[in-house]
Order: sequence, then C-alpha cells, then structure tokens
Amino acid sequence: MIYSIGVNYNLLTVSLSSAVVNSPSRAYLASMRPEELLTPTPAGLCCPPGSFHVDPVRPVARALITHAHSDHARPGHGAVLATAETLDLMRLRYGDNFAVSLQPIRYGEPVRLDRVTVSLHPAGHVLGSAQILIEANGLRVVASGDYKNVADPTCRPFEPVRCDVFITEATFGLPVFRHGDPRAEIEKLLRSVGLFPERAHMIGAYSLGKAQRVVALLRAAGYDWPIYLHGAVEAITRYYANHVDLGELRLARDADRSNLAGAIVICPPAALNDRWSRRFPDPVTAFASGWMRIRARARQRGIALPLVISDHSDWDGLTAAVTATGASEIWVTHGAEEALVYWCRTRGLAARPLHMIGYGDEDPESEGLEGHAP
Repeated sequence: MIYSIGVNYNLLTVSLSSAVVNSPSRAYLASMRPEELLTPTPAGLCCPPGSFHVDPVRPVARALITHAHSDHARPGHGAVLATAETLDLMRLRYGDNFAVSLQPIRYGEPVRLDRVTVSLHPAGHVLGSAQILIEANGLRVVASGDYKNVADPTCRPFEPVRCDVFITEATFGLPVFRHGDPRAEIEKLLRSVGLFPERAHMIGAYSLGKAQRVVALLRAAGYDWPIYLHGAVEAITRYYANHVDLGELRLARDADRSNLAGAIVICPPAALNDRWSRRFPDPVTAFASGWMRIRARARQRGIALPLVISDHSDWDGLTAAVTATGASEIWVTHGAEEALVYWCRTRGLAARPLHMIGYGDEDPESEGLEGHAP
C-alpha cells in the first residue's frame, strides 16, 4: 500500500513556484532532471515536487530525517518523517514537542508525497538510520545520509539501493582512512584491561551510536563484567538495550571508587578531560573514532589508547557503496568531497560536490555533557 501525505505550504522555507508546487504536468515530469527532483538550498536538500527537505538545517514544513544525530536531525520542523527508532531517539534528545507532527515509516514502505514516492532503506550508521529513495517518473535518487557498510550488532546493515543518482557523504573520503576490523580494536582494549587491572579504562565514545556499539562489541568479545556509563549516555543506551543485549549497565556516579579498579567506563569524549574523570583510579583514556587512524590527533588529545572504530564508511566502503548502487551520477554532500568526486570521474561517472553547510559539524568533544548529571 502507498500512503499519501499532504503538507502546509505556508511553512515552507524555500520559495517554490506555483507552477511546480500546485500545477504538475506530465510534460514536466517526463523531462525531469535530477536537479529538479532534489536540489541544494540554504535549508538543505529540497525536493520541490514532494514539498519536503532531507535533513534540513533550519525549520521547514516537512522534513525527512535520515538518522538522529543532531547535525542531521534538528527540532522545530512541521512534519517529521523517519523510522520509528529515529523518532524515538529525537524525542529522547529534544523532548516530546520537537515537531508539530510525526510519521514513522518502516524500511521499504513506499509513501506518496505529492508527486513523488519515497521509501527508507537501512544505512548501517546507527539504530534507525536510513537512506532515502526518492522516485518520480522512473527517476531514482538516493540520499544516503551517513552510513557504513560493515557489520554492527546494534543496527540493521547497510543495503545498497539501485538508483540513477547516489547522494553520498564523504566524512572519511580519503585513501588514508581504512578503518580495519573493530573487533581487533576491542581485543586491544581488553589486553590493556588485563595488563592494568588496578586502573579504570575510560572510553570516549559518541553518545548516540558509538557508545552502544562499543558496549555490544565488548559483549561479543566475551566481556561480561558490568560496564559503567556517564549520565549523558544513559538514556540512549537504555533505549538501545530494548533492541540489543548490552548486558549489565551501571551508572558511574553510583559506583564506589573501590569497585572501579579494572572497570570499563563509557563517556562522551569531552568527559575524558573533565573533572568528572577524577573519581576513577589512575584511568587509561581511550577514544573510539575513525579519526584515531591519524595518530597525531590521538597525541594532541592526550589519548593513551586510540581505538579506530567508526560509524562512517572508510575510503574502501565509500567506493564500494558507490559501485554497488549502479548510479551513473554521484553527488557528494560533506566531508572530503573532492577526492571522492575525482575517484568517481576517473571511473567514468558524472560527479560533483554539493558543499553542503551544517553537516559533520557536531562536535563529539563537547556533545552530550550539558543538562545531564554525570
């Protein structure tokens, strides 16, 4: 079944001509170019024939949201359409009234929005993350949002979607970024725990997605001791625990200092150097991030144990995803755009950078501390 949803045009932040919005014609659709189906605007990618934006950076009438990270999912929109998990996570982060109305969409469910059909497909980035397929008159455009195409026990795996135009991120869009096997990074962490049983191990991890993935990877590696949480990651981690077994979780603030020797603690990266960290016995600081591939970054932050674990595709993952879509045209939204565009062009693909502003700007060093008891 295909559902049809209307929109209040008075809320639109982008001026759309009445000829496009209100008076569609078959001739117009028959000659539609990708830029007419989806186009960059100051508010984000806009679909005029569907009267919606994808991951808009300012309030709009109707927003399709790929995932709940705050550089893609902002409050204040009219209608928000996303997976149920993304809507739940936005509610946890922003409160019950973060949008006027909400529309959960299941993976693969076609929804009619004015003159286009949209559907969501797993992106493998975090719980509930989705690529958005937009179809009109045989033209298929996929907006990837953020994604990774490696196994993650906490979310549905990335599914390539065949399309004419693939709109991809490029956070780690340079050949130097090859993340490797995250299980090897977890084994490195556990060896350190074994070598220093008298010391706590504090792992800086992004509060949505990365923190829960690290816990799940530890459980998969056989670590069955309690894992301690900073208050800023508790609510989201408890929500994840409804979807994946994360074992015993405890709040660090409730723990006796004598019980923290040898413990593993998950916290936002900013907490690694916060006074909150002083409660732990001689802590070993770790940081789980794709940026830890660059050792200078680890040294600059004073990270003793860099863990190369990323929720974004590395260079090989990006190029594999581009190939798997079969798209003849590639748009790159944010990250190391030029390198990926160049790679695509050397393979005979039409490619261009979009230079989108406002994505990839969420700072994992400071995210998640304000408003939470540690």
